[in-house]
Amino acid sequence: MQFNLANFLRGISKALDFIEEDLFGVPTNHSKRIALIAVRVGREMKMIPEELFDLTALALLHDNGASLKILQDSQKASILEKQNLAESMQQHCVIGERNVASFCFMTSPLNIILYHHENHDGTGFFGKRGDEIPLMSRIIHLADKLDLECGIKNAADNASERGRVTAYVKRHTGTYFSPETADVFLLLAEQESFWNELTDATISQALLRYTPDFSMEFSYGEIREMTRTFSKIIDAKSAFTELHSSGLAEKVEKMAAYYGFDEDTVQQMLIAADLHDLGKMAVSNAILDKPGALTAAEFDKIKTHPGVARVCLEEIKGFESIVQWIYQHHEKLDGSGYPQGLTGEGLDFNSRLLTCLDIYQALTEERPYRKAMDHESAVIAQRTMARKNLIDPRIVEDIARIFQ
Repeated sequence: MQFNLANFLRGISKALDFIEEDLFGVPTNHSKRIALIAVRVGREMKMIPEELFDLTALALLHDNGASLKILQDSQKASILEKQNLAESMQQHCVIGERNVASFCFMTSPLNIILYHHENHDGTGFFGKRGDEIPLMSRIIHLADKLDLECGIKNAADNASERGRVTAYVKRHTGTYFSPETADVFLLLAEQESFWNELTDATISQALLRYTPDFSMEFSYGEIREMTRTFSKIIDAKSAFTELHSSGLAEKVEKMAAYYGFDEDTVQQMLIAADLHDLGKMAVSNAILDKPGALTAAEFDKIKTHPGVARVCLEEIKGFESIVQWIYQHHEKLDGSGYPQGLTGEGLDFNSRLLTCLDIYQALTEERPYRKAMDHESAVIAQRTMARKNLIDPRIVEDIARIFQ
């Protein structure tokens, strides 16, 4: 099918922004802001459309490794208490570079995320300097510094702050920033429209306007190679879900074979398994990892995650069924589920299957409030749910037989 890579990237970047906002207090639209600054600089430097697409993609994904690495580290100790934060940050560059290896870039860029924290003067994590640092890395580095250390978002909303940003760039040209990229940024900074486009209200449309729009022929299996990586980032959100999506995908594949699904449907179901908890990026770990009962307000926050996933993915052509299954994977046959309160008549077989397998996978994993169940105990729990008309009894019995 014709698959729009730009739409897919924009959806995933929304989820990555949720992670950074929760963990680091990074302002919303961080990834989009880095991407917009980067693509504007790249256009001024006469990059070809394929290069501009790859630059935008890498900017949107630049901190995918930070999300994964620091989430893992924060499971062991507070980030603020860690003595080896620099080492952790260096490692996130390595993880991030490895994660994007399966993404379909236009120009086969190498080591862009690996070196996106390198300073021009060689004082970065890997000691690269000057032209040893790929141009795309230098551009992303400049944009990232301006957002995280200089608060360029505030300058977008407040004209009096803009002089502070340009002074910062001038002060660090030749140390943090290459003269070439700094000079281009300073030219852009003279344009009122550049600042106006960086606001939260305008950034999405601006990024859409400047990013080259590439659609390519992909099979669902090829798309699944990309979503498999993002499932690891989603699962890393909590110590208790480290293998949740991958475990769910394994069970989906086995059940799909049992039911004789065609190959496209199998791959679509696997993509849904990979991304079904994407919306939990917007839920605080204080809720996800809470050892006791949730308050009503906390549970209401949990119930937003299917809707968040839909917002992230609904613009992707060809994902219509996938988004439906993800959006409905917490619905119940009697109408007591969420977010829509659908009854059995409104839930197709694949939605019911994903729901049952997600519950089985969760029951067999440890949670902060209980130990993992063995197969027999999980099946007993699901049979109880089926008798209450919550989940499909036929699927429960198939699970009991296939995974025993």
